[in-house]
Amino acid sequence: MQLPKREIEMSYDYRQVVALLTKIAQDFLGRKFEIAENERGIIFGTLAWFLQDELVAKEMDIDLNKGLILTGPIGCGKTTLMMLMQKFPSQRKSFGIISTRQIVSEFMQSGYETIEKYSRGNLYNETRQPRAICFDDLGAESASKYFGNDCNVMAEILLTRYDLFKEKGLITHITTNLTATEIETIYGNRLRSRMREMFNLFGYEESCWDKRK
Repeated sequence: MQLPKREIEMSYDYRQVVALLTKIAQDFLGRKFEIAENERGIIFGTLAWFLQDELVAKEMDIDLNKGLILTGPIGCGKTTLMMLMQKFPSQRKSFGIISTRQIVSEFMQSGYETIEKYSRGNLYNETRQPRAICFDDLGAESASKYFGNDCNVMAEILLTRYDLFKEKGLITHITTNLTATEIETIYGNRLRSRMREMFNLFGYEESCWDKRK
């Protein structure tokens, strides 16, 4: 993803925006927060989405009506970035982050009501806007059974949220280590096709260093 050209008109002073993000990150992480040169486009685009900056979004080919999918290797900072966006002062910061492994664990305990809970349950937030959810680490969840019945839990949840995205503008975010081919293999071509409609894709490079080390 390319950064906007310098001459483009912007709704915000992104030097101040990035400075604020850096302070929030350092307070949250308890350590110095640096943005690698090859990650600036992802950070910039994510900020533009959360700030609903139409000018920058247009320049970067970001659809503000879609959610975000962050892809990349383990430890590159996908989940951390979404957690920082929960703390960043914007009208879009009110969203939940839930591990897909936790969802599947709940399914094995509670069954199909778990699918209802994360696909259409608690649909609206306190301002009566459709409630966004970030499904963290898609692909890390194991295959699941409930009373011997196989179920691709996340595929079912995402397919329902796709319908609600089309009907009500429901926003979904995802972080994943999977490639597009791997997503299709695990969740099927039907879901992969719909995901193209649901998400803006922000991809970290495979060479990105592991920030957990």
